[in-house]
Amino acid sequence: MTETYDLHCHSTASDGALSPTELVRRAHQFGVTSLALTDHDTVAGITEAQTAASATGIKLIPGIELSSSWQNKCFHIVGLGIDPEYPPLREATRNLQIMRTERAEKIAEKLEKKGISGALEAVKKAAGDGMITRSHFADFLLSQFHVSAQQEAFDRYLGAGKAAFVPTTWSELDRVVNWITESGGIAVLAHPLRYNLTASWMKRLLTAFKEVGGLGIEVVTGHYNADEIRRSANYATKFELAGSIGSDFHNPANQWVELGKLAPLPANIKPIWELLGN
Repeated sequence: MTETYDLHCHSTASDGALSPTELVRRAHQFGVTSLALTDHDTVAGITEAQTAASATGIKLIPGIELSSSWQNKCFHIVGLGIDPEYPPLREATRNLQIMRTERAEKIAEKLEKKGISGALEAVKKAAGDGMITRSHFADFLLSQFHVSAQQEAFDRYLGAGKAAFVPTTWSELDRVVNWITESGGIAVLAHPLRYNLTASWMKRLLTAFKEVGGLGIEVVTGHYNADEIRRSANYATKFELAGSIGSDFHNPANQWVELGKLAPLPANIKPIWELLGN
């Protein structure tokens, strides 16, 4: 049987639109055989996803997407094959929940000053027991017709330097990678081209990432075209990193990104799943 991997997606435990069960069932519908649930800064959805995966025959890889800080810039690190019960990781996610809640309160205050009320109540309701992210605020702004698209919410209100932006101090890159590796997982740099780094900055980042134990880089995502895949593959080759593939799926309403609908990993790139023992 041909294996189909999707090693980056989100559920309602963070900013996804589908519950962990719904997410796994949709992945099965689209032919995924190995799925990693990688919610932002939380492992809350993994147990439910594992139950659903057992019922459908999908291999569920426990994962997480952690925000990290390096050189005063924010980078997302995906952890694959983690132990969700690893105490330091559990403690980190509890602290991140508090941090994200406090940030949400500050964002809502800034929106209130701009004449936009009701944001905090709305995003808390939307997030439920999950992590509150800026995407929840973007969805709220869109639903209230303050913007015409989610990206506009970031461009006008939520992005760096904008009216409702709240800077956040994330844990340092080495600490984040340690949480992942010490829990038995593999650290992967998520969507490397999204950070818009120059070649020299990318070299510094990937050098530092490898030095602290990073082993992989996302080469194929649901957003990348052929040229972007080629560029990411070049980074994997140059820095001897294993390549990962993941849709970064959030919402079925986004017709451009679907679970399992991914270009193949270039043949010359070492697959990350070989390190996972799959």
